[in-house]
Amino acid sequence: MTKKTISLGITSRCDYQSALEIVKNILLHLSHGLDNIKILTIIDNRTAEKIGKLYNAISSPIDKMQIDLMISVGGDGTILRAIQKMEIPKPILGINMGTIGFLADVDPIDALEVINKVLIACSNNTLEVEERIRLKANNMPPATNEIVISTGTPAKMSHFKIYVDDCELEEFRADGVIFATPTGSTAYAMSAGGPIVDPRVNAIVMVPLAPFKLSARPWVIPAKSEIKVELLSKKGGLIVIDGQYTKTMKDGTIVIKMAEHPALFVKTKKTGFYEKFRYKLE
Repeated sequence: MTKKTISLGITSRCDYQSALEIVKNILLHLSHGLDNIKILTIIDNRTAEKIGKLYNAISSPIDKMQIDLMISVGGDGTILRAIQKMEIPKPILGINMGTIGFLADVDPIDALEVINKVLIACSNNTLEVEERIRLKANNMPPATNEIVISTGTPAKMSHFKIYVDDCELEEFRADGVIFATPTGSTAYAMSAGGPIVDPRVNAIVMVPLAPFKLSARPWVIPAKSEIKVELLSKKGGLIVIDGQYTKTMKDGTIVIKMAEHPALFVKTKKTGFYEKFRYKLE
């Protein structure tokens, strides 16, 4: 029987020795192979430098990897960074080494067993994957969680005018404004008073940050809408995408819309969104 070949990428949080140890265990485990599956393992460069011995794996920058599946060992930030670096997102499996881990579902103790099941499902074309919308702003990397536009200086306000499908929605002064996906609605947007949105709902959440206007409230906007943000203040703004990418803009208009390619998360549990939410935040 011809073996099915699966190209597997691995990335890790590099400042946690415990995360690096998990990666070493995964590499050792995969070096023994799986029945009827040929595994080509590719480690991202930063992780490879930290762990040293790669067994049968090779190293590569994430944006150069040609893979079928990505494993992320760390917290949600590690996952967001990996997705952002992939030109077209591949299914990603998160091993949770963080504090909350909304996106990383797998406990370290279960990692090897789950990886076996996922690889077998991938080889049989039965892998369950959940699509999550992402947002795109101008020529910047897509956001899986949120796009934040702020002054970049604490206690300093900026002046924003927001349009949805060329119709003026709001004009206000505030510390900033968040545009979040349903995935990101349980992150910074939630902390800022925004609504929690089921990931199955295709929508964009807009949350003003400390607005100097009583009527400025969060909005839930259709995901297919085009949002324009005019920076009316001379001081401009700082754009932060998923806490990973930053860019300074002095003035002008930021256009936000749904990205072409969604994020893809491997489903390993039957737990629904509401059950997971209660469990993670109780």
